[in-house]
Amino acid sequence: MNSNDLRAGALIHLDALIGFDTTSRDSNLALIGYVEAFLAGHGVASRRVANPEGTKANLYATVGPSVPGGVVLSGHTDVVPVDGQAWSSDPFTLTRRGERLYGRGTCDMKGFLALALAAVPACAEGRRARPLHLAFSYDEEVGCLGAPSMIRELVTELPSPLAVIVGEPTNMEVVSGHKGISTWRVTVTGHEAHSSLTHLGVSANMVAVGLMARLRDLADALTQHGDAASLYHPPHATVTIGLIQGGTAVNILARECSFVFDLRTPPGQDPDAIIAPFLAACAAEDAALKLQFPDAGVQVQRRSATPSFAPEIDGAAELLARRLAGDNGPARAAAYAAEAGQFQGAGFSTIICGPGSIEQAHQADEYMELAQFERGAGFMVRLLDALA
Repeated sequence: MNSNDLRAGALIHLDALIGFDTTSRDSNLALIGYVEAFLAGHGVASRRVANPEGTKANLYATVGPSVPGGVVLSGHTDVVPVDGQAWSSDPFTLTRRGERLYGRGTCDMKGFLALALAAVPACAEGRRARPLHLAFSYDEEVGCLGAPSMIRELVTELPSPLAVIVGEPTNMEVVSGHKGISTWRVTVTGHEAHSSLTHLGVSANMVAVGLMARLRDLADALTQHGDAASLYHPPHATVTIGLIQGGTAVNILARECSFVFDLRTPPGQDPDAIIAPFLAACAAEDAALKLQFPDAGVQVQRRSATPSFAPEIDGAAELLARRLAGDNGPARAAAYAAEAGQFQGAGFSTIICGPGSIEQAHQADEYMELAQFERGAGFMVRLLDALA
């Protein structure tokens, strides 16, 4: 198969994949069904790994012989919302304008999934010596929640692969590491009273402001511990408060205030150790509030914990991906989090490399340059040759 043929097939798949609204809050099962049917048409069996509710699923498959030394192509099927964004065309219809392909997920990351599917026929029919494995996940965009259950099965079910290639958008350049991300929701419950009678109640908003100030101070302190030689930008751990909700009226001591924050850490830094003093402060505040009003308090819920991904310079995945991509550039790392750290934590040699730019992700008129799609097709053709 040449790259033009593979690209043509990938465009057909991309058109279909973009048509499935797989926003993380919704189901991805229609897309998973499409992939299952396509694989079955080429004699390839696949397996779903569903969420507990059965409303979403991961999917993995092996194309070719069940022997060690294969390559896993990994990508997530979910996309971020389009709510409130000013799109120039239907975000769930693939639209070409000039040398760009527009649609939600074109670069993040259905373009990579489409290229992976387009490689299946040649791999299934060509009797490769080593297999191509597909691993498609759900709920990456909301904390990399879906992949772990699938990865646990891959560890036991797959003959040991040579490498995992996570196809996040990197402009087809090899990215060797990423930060980890942990997210928490803090819910403060106060005791309502008239805002003029502060001695008769406690404002959840006022308590929450004090706790958020601690996070601000932590964020400032972390900036002092960056490594100037780090691959990561910024080179230190970061804390940001992304969502705040509280109160019902200006003249009522707020009964409830909640906020969600994230902590992003480079490899080698323990997020639990960094956040421990803040959690201790929350516990102390909870105890103090309950002494005033038994119905008041502070609850902290951990929402997600995605591990960082450490560079494996000269590792099997890095060497393979650089050869396939023709990449002789410097080592690179990403500030965002992805599923690569989860694969690495399970013992797989892992790398990130995929078409498109992260700068186009998550915004209105998300697009992929056709040139990037072509580079991705060439990468897949060279991968097929490497598996021969």
